[in-house]
Parts: sequence; structure tokens; C-alpha cells
Amino acid sequence: MITPALGRIHLTQLQPRDFQNYYGQALTSGRADGKGGLSSRSVCYHHRILSEALSHAVRMGLVGRNVAEVVDPPRVEHKNLSILSPENVPRFLEAAQDTPHYVLFYTALYTGMRLGELLGLRWCDVDLDLASLSVVQSLYKCRGVCKIIQPKSSHSRRQIAMSPSLALLLRKHKTNQQAQRILLGKVLGDSDLVFTYVDGKALDPKVISHNCAKILKRAGLPHIRFHDLRHTHATLLLKAGVHPKIVSERLGHANIGITLDTYSHVLPGLQEKAAERFDEMLETRLTAEDVSKMLANETDLGTMGR
Repeated sequence: MITPALGRIHLTQLQPRDFQNYYGQALTSGRADGKGGLSSRSVCYHHRILSEALSHAVRMGLVGRNVAEVVDPPRVEHKNLSILSPENVPRFLEAAQDTPHYVLFYTALYTGMRLGELLGLRWCDVDLDLASLSVVQSLYKCRGVCKIIQPKSSHSRRQIAMSPSLALLLRKHKTNQQAQRILLGKVLGDSDLVFTYVDGKALDPKVISHNCAKILKRAGLPHIRFHDLRHTHATLLLKAGVHPKIVSERLGHANIGITLDTYSHVLPGLQEKAAERFDEMLETRLTAEDVSKMLANETDLGTMGR
């Protein structure tokens, strides 16, 4: 979207108003499917890309200044994330177990992958022996056509360690998929997608999102988006004490700041847990009797001072 809007303007002729006009257009009608605008967070990401590109142009002597630096990007709106609680994750998976896409939902919850990344996952990207998978491409549907695209950033291209339960589930899924292909007179290849229809065709993202809503309703759980399974994965890891840097790498964020900003609602609890762990590590936790003695001493000293 950046290229059609700004690509025709010569570098030396770029003005702050060009960026402001682009940001306004992106917020109102920037989505590739034509259904509304981009989020303020996405537009801010575009702003960072443009600013970094122009900074490079300044260093190369192509322009005299970085005009993006004088433009204020949209203010990011912080919304409360809707996630599954730890006790509701098993309820969701139990309701999904009899559906054709159970393994996909399980993988989403246990890896935090985006829907496009899951739908673009191939068997050659999955190492069942080492229990890891690689995110190297995504599948998106635009104007009725499914397309394979490269990750949106170098950080999105990543390796994700799998839990033993997920590795076992994917191994069973592959065996079942091989049997189905044999019945159809086909052979399952390394370049075939992991999550497909029975005939091997790519899944429709809208169908998955719709099925997710049906499963939530069947389980008696509040409605959340499929993307919120990704937020669930991250939030539960952070609450379990996993370092934010590790969570950031699993999600494919450009930097840890994005992770901390997105999941700031988890931080207060992490701060308290960190303080408690520091106490435990140094074995300096005070008893109620110790506190009483300290207060008594302070009172005595105050009396002497008078």
C-alpha cells in the first residue's frame, strides 16, 4: 500500500503533508480486501518503515533531511485483549476435538502463530524429530484468491520450538493425512501444506474463523477472534514467568518493545512475582514478628529524638 500512495513522488519532493495524507487514507480505507482501514498500530509500523528508509537515504546523500521525523504518526489505541483463560483452553480444545480442524486450533494455541502462517505451513517446515517448526511463508486470501506470500518482516521468519504434545499430535496428523492421500491416489510430499482440505487444497481463512466462532459457542465460551488464540498463547506464557524476549521471538515481533506494549496488561502481575522471587532468592523474607520489632525500634528512636 505504501508504494501506490507515495511511490510516484520523488524523494526530494516528499513533504510532511504527503505522509499525513497517506496515514489518514490508510486509517480509513487501507485494508487490502477493501473492507475498511488499518489499525493505528499498523499505520505506526508503516511510519517506522518509512522513517528508517529515509534515514538511510540521508546517510547515502540522496536527500538532505528525513521529513518523516517531523510527522506525528497516529496514536496507538490500547485495547483490552480478549483471550481464553487457562481453565477455558481445555474446554475450547475439547469442543474442537471432533472437528476437521482440531490440530490447527491446537497448533495455534501452542505456538502463537498467525492464521496465515499456519495455513502456509508445509511439511518441509516441520521437524518432528527435533520438535520445531519454521515460519517461512504465509497464506492469505485476497479478492477470492489464495496467495502464498513471504513473511512481512525478517523477524516474522522464525523457528518455534514445539511442546512434546504438539509434536506427537502433528506426527499423528501427518500419518492420517498420508492415509487420506493414498485413498485419493496421491502421495503426500514435503512441499504439501500441513493444514488442508482432504484433497490437499488450501484452507479458506474465513472458514477457519467461522469454525472458531462455532466452537466457542458450542463450548459456552465468550466470543473471541481466531487471532486472539495468538494473544492467549503469549499471555499465558508471560503469566507463567517466561521471559518476554522468548515470547517476542516465538511471536515474531520486530522487537521486545512491541511485546511489552501489546501485553502490558500482564506486567503488573509480573512485577509482583519478580519482587517475590527476589525475596525468595536472597532469603530475606521478613516475618510478622520481625516487622513488629523493626517498628518498635523506630518508635523508640523517635522517642529518643524528642
